[in-house]
Amino acid sequence: MRTIEIGPAIERDVPVILDLIRQFAEYERLSHVVTATEEQLRATLFGERPFAETLLAFYGGECVGFALYFTNYSTFVAKPGLYLEDLFVKPHARGKGIGRALLRRLAQIAAERGYWRIDWVVLDWNQPAIEFYKRLGAVPMDEWTTFRLTGDSLRRLALR
Repeated sequence: MRTIEIGPAIERDVPVILDLIRQFAEYERLSHVVTATEEQLRATLFGERPFAETLLAFYGGECVGFALYFTNYSTFVAKPGLYLEDLFVKPHARGKGIGRALLRRLAQIAAERGYWRIDWVVLDWNQPAIEFYKRLGAVPMDEWTTFRLTGDSLRRLALR
């Protein structure tokens, strides 16, 4: 029987992380958005000031998934939380408990650190993921609308 192993990524894993990011982007039909490089990941994940952390999932010795997350904060309860930026399991490894194992480890990390919640977003069309998250007890935050400010709009606002 194959076992699932979940552990933190280290700097030498950067090529694997970038490959998983690219596969995830392809699955989400967002490959055209990926501009990340190994050098950028090395600097932002393992540099002087890491901005996020990454867990890698192994199944039968093969790296088959990852979760990338960082700390967020709730002013209403004055407590930190964990924001899950990306969760991805390679298609051939789905249905084996790997996504659940990654989320379980994230819940353990949140509990160990005294965080009060885990937040993430999922694309509206990704019904398999939505159903998976609901089965775990996660609830959609339908009353919220996600906004994003990037590129020229971000630069214009910064100059005002």
